[in-house]
Amino acid sequence: MWSGKIEDYILYEDKNIIVCHKPAGLAVQNARIGSADMESALKNYLYKKEPGKMPYLGIVHRLDQPVEGILVFAHTPFAAKELSRQISGGQMEKIYLAVTKEKPEKEEGILEDYLKKDGRTNMSAVVAEGTPGAKKARLSYQVIQEETERFLIKIKLDTGRHHQIRVQMAHAGMPLTGDRKYGGTTDTALGLCACSLTFLYPGSRKKMHFKVKPKGEAFKSFSL
Repeated sequence: MWSGKIEDYILYEDKNIIVCHKPAGLAVQNARIGSADMESALKNYLYKKEPGKMPYLGIVHRLDQPVEGILVFAHTPFAAKELSRQISGGQMEKIYLAVTKEKPEKEEGILEDYLKKDGRTNMSAVVAEGTPGAKKARLSYQVIQEETERFLIKIKLDTGRHHQIRVQMAHAGMPLTGDRKYGGTTDTALGLCACSLTFLYPGSRKKMHFKVKPKGEAFKSFSL
C-alpha cells in the first residue's frame, strides 16, 4: 500500500543511484497526468532536497504496476548508461518470489518460451519460435515452501520480457495467485515480488546486493 511518502520506500541513496522498494499498485511511470508514480515521487523528493535544480532520474528497468519489489534508479547519465549496460549484458541478477495454488510438476526447472506482446491489450502470450515479433524468454524456478495448498516459488530471470514471469508460469500450468490477466485466482492481490537485486556499482564495479521481504497478502501464510 502506497503511503504517499517516497522516503518510506528508499533503501539506499547516493549521488549516483537510488534503490527503492516499490509498493504493489504504484506504477513506475504513469502516462496519466495527476496519477501517482515512482518517477514523479522521486523527482519531487530530489527537487525538494535541491530547490531550483532540475533533478536527473534515469529509469533503467521496471516492474509491472501490481508487482512489488526492488528497483534501482540512476541519479546521473553515467550511472544510467552503466546500469543499462549491465542489464543488456545479463550482469544484473533479479530474484523473485511468486505464489501459486497449482502444484508444479517438478520441484525445480527451467522455462524457455517465445513471447509476443499485444500492444492493444497490453498482454503477452507464448507463441511458436519464428513468430514475427516474438522474443525468447528464459527463467529458472524452485519450489521453496508449501503452505495450505499454496506454493512459494523462487524465480531467477535470465531475460526481461513483458509480463514474462506471469505469462510463462501460467503457460506451464502455474498461474500466480491474484493474476486476473493470466488465469490466476482472484482472492488476493498479485503474488509476485522482486525480492532480491544484485548489480555492480557504476564506476567502482563493487557488488551491491539488496533484499526485501514481500508485504503482499499472498505471502502472509509463509515463513519468510
